[in-house]
Amino acid sequence: MIEVDSLTKQYGAVRAVDQISFRVDKGEILGFLGPNGAGKTTTMRILTGFLPATSGTARVGGYDVFEKSLEVRKRIGYLPENPPIYPEMSVESYLDAVARLKQVPSERRKGRVDSAMEMARITEKRKELIKRLSRGYKQRVGLAQALVHDPEVIILDEPTVGLDPKQIIEVRNLIKSLAGNHTIILSTHILPEVSMTCDRVVIIHQGRIVANMPVDEGAQGKGGQVVVVELKPGAGGAQAARSLLERITGVRRVKLESPDGTGRIQARVECEPGRDLRSRVAGELVGQGHELLELRAARVSLEEIFLQVTAQEPQGAAATEAPATTEAQP
Repeated sequence: MIEVDSLTKQYGAVRAVDQISFRVDKGEILGFLGPNGAGKTTTMRILTGFLPATSGTARVGGYDVFEKSLEVRKRIGYLPENPPIYPEMSVESYLDAVARLKQVPSERRKGRVDSAMEMARITEKRKELIKRLSRGYKQRVGLAQALVHDPEVIILDEPTVGLDPKQIIEVRNLIKSLAGNHTIILSTHILPEVSMTCDRVVIIHQGRIVANMPVDEGAQGKGGQVVVVELKPGAGGAQAARSLLERITGVRRVKLESPDGTGRIQARVECEPGRDLRSRVAGELVGQGHELLELRAARVSLEEIFLQVTAQEPQGAAATEAPATTEAQP
């Protein structure tokens, strides 16, 4: 449904997006992550037709974003970080205006406006002026305008900003309910939200993609397995146990917690991708006289993977985002 190939955006000497390629299949929810200034918003503005690319291609629903921009826009619902709302209009009249701009047929317009308000949980505010709404409700109006024309593709930039915990759960459930019939790109800084909502995650850093993986397989695919060991160290103490673990082929890193009052220690052993070292870890420890109390596998969290792949500091201005725009158009 969405195909991006070698997409690049250059601002003079600054390369905000650098040769990125990825695809999003029909009905999939993709989490699009990255530090501030990584290139996320620039990429989404290119996909939605707000910005031209310097080079590369992007296609939505089979249409080239640059050559068939109007066809692409018909198929996309976009919620930018700052919702494109008109404060002097009522919720209902604003959504009706958006539906007209999106060329929703007149016989379907009222039904689509009602449906969008219901999905965004703002039906009771339909006659309210948008300027009188709280930040959270304004965000939901922005979400409704992205849904009002029933688009094939929905691109959401920080959709839960300003929402309370109950509203965040509602929006999360809404996004999940749209999967299958809609293809969704979700950009957010709330990593647990991606874990609970998305099928796959793309992480961008310094304008380049540094990870692209299924959410439920990402830990082992990118970060490798983690073996958590609890033991009472034998001769040489905790440092001897740590040195032993670090010498095992396939071990990337060992984090050791300080011994508690019982003399127990806990070691977190990070392994290379595709390596299951549980039996080797157990055998080496027991063989060297350490008393093994517990051993279990743990998945690397999305937060840990994010920190790993974005650990390098941006160099110069290469990761600068696109300059802020002031478009008010839906």
